Amino acid sequence: MSSLEPGGTFSHLNKFEKLSWRPSIRDSGSKKRARWLQARRIFTPNGPNLRIPNRFLREGHCIPPARSGHRCVADSSSLYVFGGYNPDFEEAGGSENEDYPLFRELWRFHFATATWQQVRTEGYMPTELASMSAVLHGNNLLVFGGTGIPFGENNSNDVHVCNVQYRRWNLLNCKGKKPNKIYGQAMVIINGYLYVFGGTTGYLYSTDLHRLDLSTREWTHLKPKNVPSDLPEERYRHELAHDGQRIYILGGGTSWMSYPLDKMHAYNLETNYWEEIVTKPHEKIGYPAARRCHSCVQVKDDVFICGGYNGDLILSDLWKINLQTFQWTKLPAVMPEPAYFHCAAVTPAGCMYVHGGVVNMFGNRRTASLYKVWLVVPSLLEMTWEKLLKTFPHLPQLSALQLLSLGLTHSLIQRLK
Repeated sequence: MSSLEPGGTFSHLNKFEKLSWRPSIRDSGSKKRARWLQARRIFTPNGPNLRIPNRFLREGHCIPPARSGHRCVADSSSLYVFGGYNPDFEEAGGSENEDYPLFRELWRFHFATATWQQVRTEGYMPTELASMSAVLHGNNLLVFGGTGIPFGENNSNDVHVCNVQYRRWNLLNCKGKKPNKIYGQAMVIINGYLYVFGGTTGYLYSTDLHRLDLSTREWTHLKPKNVPSDLPEERYRHELAHDGQRIYILGGGTSWMSYPLDKMHAYNLETNYWEEIVTKPHEKIGYPAARRCHSCVQVKDDVFICGGYNGDLILSDLWKINLQTFQWTKLPAVMPEPAYFHCAAVTPAGCMYVHGGVVNMFGNRRTASLYKVWLVVPSLLEMTWEKLLKTFPHLPQLSALQLLSLGLTHSLIQRLK
């Protein structure tokens, strides 16, 4: 439970907390035995690490299988995890998974009850399920690009939208100059425009920048005024941040290299120029290691990168850069298991959730673990809310009328549903 230490500091600030149980040893017992183990061990922090072979073991008590190349987004009440890849036949669901080795599914982790639920949706769900890009815009999950199997042979340049409230997918009918069919690109939404940069076809890496007007649904291929030598290097599996005026590229690379973070390319929305920003190193440690396949979230002017791969090592560090000062700060938190091709998302309150990823490149092993870490000191409301949920775990079972009578606000009641 989060708490204030005697000195008045928040005890879980910049500390990773494990939320989901990760199977790690194969269990060869029957499905009946697996169900029993799942019910008894899935949320027991000190329970033995046992791998459960099937993903649907008990209704209401299942978790998404280990995966990589997926994406996640978060709002105040839930984390949504979409897509992903796992070549381990048994771990990926076996014959029950018609899309093996991909996951054509949307999962929801409900913060108030700390439970996973596979979301049953209507409409056409995308089939390009690895290294797509995703962003939450209101209640709408926007998914662009991605690749199927084999990687690079079945790519997408469509925008699919899932309303997470009504649980329905729709294909956005767009006009204009669409991007190429790519995966590993990154995207952000600024003032009603969706910006997409980079990616790969599986054979060629891109430095293209496209913009989609979400009101008119028209794509525009932006052509910055720089000479070719001043453009960012072609890349994939990078991340983007923005300050409303500039879009910043953080890391990324190709299959043979990763780009450093001592400098950042920034696209100026007003001048239509790429600029090069020289960042400031941590006083004693220097710069973060070059990396690709990392995660990135933003809280106001602070951007946080976590994990990734530098060509030699899987990383487990957490760094922050401020978009006003461009100062790098290494945070004390360390991921419990180094990961890349994982996903991360941050809540409006400033709590980051990290899920999945590749944790052993030689054994090609993936994880199903879910961690949370507070990136900012939570408000008194958030600390009180966590305490309330721990003290009264039955709250989600009460009706809205009962919750109102207890004095809960409508916004807090929504978090329970």
